[in-house]
Amino acid sequence: MSDTPADCALIRPADTYGGKQGFDYLAGVSAESVGARGICMHLLTIPPGGRAKAHLHESHETAIYMLSGVTEMRYGPRLERRMTARAGEMVYIPAGMPHLPWNPGPEPAVAVIARTDPNEQESVVLLPELEALAAAEG
Repeated sequence: MSDTPADCALIRPADTYGGKQGFDYLAGVSAESVGARGICMHLLTIPPGGRAKAHLHESHETAIYMLSGVTEMRYGPRLERRMTARAGEMVYIPAGMPHLPWNPGPEPAVAVIARTDPNEQESVVLLPELEALAAAEG
């Protein structure tokens, strides 16, 4: 790491990228965009009926602020727990926690997502065995 301090940056999200989880994200703060060293932040819109792949983020925490809409999330070692998040609410996901979010609503769900991984996608681990379990249990 350089001893030269980083500069401030203004980001106007315009570019999207496809995440391993199955969603498209508006690119924001990351190692790639501004040289971030310990955080990433981006905007996610989940369309009605949109569903991620079961996954976890190795060694990195996630904080989510719901701007609009409603999301559901299965989480836990076998995705046995459920949570509903609505506009104005925040969600915390600890490092290594398996989860599978989706949008059950009739409108898009929009959220600001921040992680303690500046490279964001490097810590994503897909869990197809849990996805199959979640599909079987409905």
